[in-house]
Amino acid sequence: MAETLKLDGTDQLDFDRETVERAYDRWAPIYDLVFGGVFGKGRQAAIVATNSLGGRVLEVGVGTGISLPQYAANTRVFGTDISEAMLRKAHQRVKELGLKNVEGLAVMDAEKLEFPDNSFDVVMAQYVVTAVPNPEVALDEFARVLRPGGEMILLSRVSADAGVRRFIEQRLQPVVRPLGFRTAEFAWSRFAKWQAGAAGIELVERRLVPPLGHFSLIRFRKVEIAAAA
Repeated sequence: MAETLKLDGTDQLDFDRETVERAYDRWAPIYDLVFGGVFGKGRQAAIVATNSLGGRVLEVGVGTGISLPQYAANTRVFGTDISEAMLRKAHQRVKELGLKNVEGLAVMDAEKLEFPDNSFDVVMAQYVVTAVPNPEVALDEFARVLRPGGEMILLSRVSADAGVRRFIEQRLQPVVRPLGFRTAEFAWSRFAKWQAGAAGIELVERRLVPPLGHFSLIRFRKVEIAAAA
């Protein structure tokens, strides 16, 4: 079970599914305009990594489908999102661009993925981990639906463990929470702790991506666990 998130000793119980859903419904009409260019380089890095693996891809938090045209034609992509408003725009994009490799789009909670175990070769999640109420639960779900040998490719904010940046991130948290974001709580130590407790998950890559060096491309691989003799 995921730990209860705390910031300065206060439980973050107000960051729930409804808060996130409402926030991204509001973002839907302007999301591409506001974030398309800002996160473009990070998105491209994640897509390149995904296309190099190929196979069946799950994009969690597909949003307006801004990444969908960039997937290689030989990949098969299924996209999920918590926001119906976002997915309406994604459906429109798929139709207008004739994206034949998109298997489907569905409203779905990242913490309760409606797929069998070992369903995908790649699970891609862009800026999702810091926007769900229980990040470790979502990461467990990503690992569950990933096939052995497959990769989890994350774009995520990685916050500071200490110092001035940590102080600023903590002060900003109450301001950005209604927007569906978190600025604190996600130092690398938290990802490392999750990995240490997740059987058969190894780190493949971690590198900074724009903007501002506050975001990282993180790749985990699900390895085959040998059965006991």
